[in-house]
Amino acid sequence: MNHGSTHHTPPDGVPAIELRGASKTFRTPSGVPHTAVRDLDLAVARGEFVAVVGPTGCGKSTTLTLVSGLEEPTEGEVLVGGEPVGGIRPEVGFVFQQDAVFPWRTVLSNVMAGPRFRGAPKAEARERARDWLARVGLAAFADRYPHQLSGGQRKRVALAQTFVNDPAILLMDEPFSALDVQTRALMSDELLELWGGAGTGTAASVVFVTHDLEEAIALADKVVVMTAGPATVKQVFPVDLPRPRKVEDVRLQPRFVDLYREIWSCLGEEVRITRERGAARVA
Repeated sequence: MNHGSTHHTPPDGVPAIELRGASKTFRTPSGVPHTAVRDLDLAVARGEFVAVVGPTGCGKSTTLTLVSGLEEPTEGEVLVGGEPVGGIRPEVGFVFQQDAVFPWRTVLSNVMAGPRFRGAPKAEARERARDWLARVGLAAFADRYPHQLSGGQRKRVALAQTFVNDPAILLMDEPFSALDVQTRALMSDELLELWGGAGTGTAASVVFVTHDLEEAIALADKVVVMTAGPATVKQVFPVDLPRPRKVEDVRLQPRFVDLYREIWSCLGEEVRITRERGAARVA
């Protein structure tokens, strides 16, 4: 169900997201410049699910903030739908590691907030919110408050909050990392289902940052491996596992194991470099 979404569709052949030679340098509190990402080239096609993996602290999250418009690149370009990103755009949804809920609002009110903010009348916002709560299995929890929910339920609220706005682009920053293994697998399946069936047009283009290589392979069309910081793209691995996928089933496939081994040999090197740098600083 597509409720009068306002985002434009990029012309055929134009990537949904493109970073061209993008670098981002921050000033640290001591005044020393810190480069988080450097010379980053990455393209995400329309409806493509891309997972980004890399060592801790290498700049994966910075990549998302550049695409979202929360930060501007120091050098290079960031394009969404072929247009330079100039601030936060309505067609971009962002799911953070921490739940971005209003604790004083009910679940229904939290999910209504996005459409209301975008100008939807109250009755329409309520109908859309109820529709998405039903889709994520929380119809019976509409009047609860966030503190009355489990971690998995709060994550479902976060997904409903994001999908209710019919995003053309979905940025996810380790959204399931705080969940236990079983809940995490369920949420991954839920995400794939919602992503495949969101709206009536093409699925959203997703950039999913994770530390978990198994999660990355199970979800994505391609896995991007970042170097030790300052991050740049080291290698891109297409994931040729058939869809639709169930996360627990896909992990048992021989091709999954082969992909894991192949990607880990690339990623493991960067993790070692990061660890050695950390050890050298301590010494």
